[in-house]
Amino acid sequence: MRTDVLGVGFDPVTMDEAVERAMALMDRPGADYVVTPNPEIVMICGEDSAAAEAVADASLVLPDGIGVIYGARILGRPLPEKVTGADFALRVFARMAGEGRRLYLLGAKPGVAQTAGERLARQFPGLVIAGCHDGYFSDDGPVIDGINAAGADFLLVCLGAPKQEKWMRANRDRLNVRLMAGLGGSLDVYAGAVRRAPEVWQRLNLEWLYRLIREPRRIGRVMKLPEFLVCVIGQRARELFARLGKE
Repeated sequence: MRTDVLGVGFDPVTMDEAVERAMALMDRPGADYVVTPNPEIVMICGEDSAAAEAVADASLVLPDGIGVIYGARILGRPLPEKVTGADFALRVFARMAGEGRRLYLLGAKPGVAQTAGERLARQFPGLVIAGCHDGYFSDDGPVIDGINAAGADFLLVCLGAPKQEKWMRANRDRLNVRLMAGLGGSLDVYAGAVRRAPEVWQRLNLEWLYRLIREPRRIGRVMKLPEFLVCVIGQRARELFARLGKE
């Protein structure tokens, strides 16, 4: 049963459990997809019904961001741990490499996916980079044809939220892949174009602050976090008042 946080249901899984679920999904027919909402995406889902439906239809919904973990805790239904999308995918790549599985990379600026693929192939010997395509396209048809021709097991869709979630839901029946995951700017990280926060920042759950310091223009997006927490506190208060009213 999923854990509801402001209308978005999260699967209560650890990182290890998420990876096992992903590998199991990859072994069954059909194009399942994984989403990794952070507080910003949760807030978008509250305003965009199509985004909310795309997230709800995912086979696996992972809490990407410490804000979601805090929010669930405030609501009295804690999630096991934060499952960062970029780290989740790396763990899946390692498992795929051991089985010689095929990965397709979709998204980012021209050239970024190709560079990411080259770096991932070196990092995970045995992982087959089946193909790549940048995120600058207007016609889905040729892109989908290319992905299907590549025979990929896993498709990374990095088009930004909520576009990537809607794209996966809209095209899952046209794709011959086994699993997809929407991972925003992860291709830039894998390509080395964007540097992640040092490990100590990650351990302290301050990766968001590190990125804000390096990219001050992200302030508008970061401000979604306090807005999210205010909404969570409001939901918790409403639930408590409702419970008191029934006693």
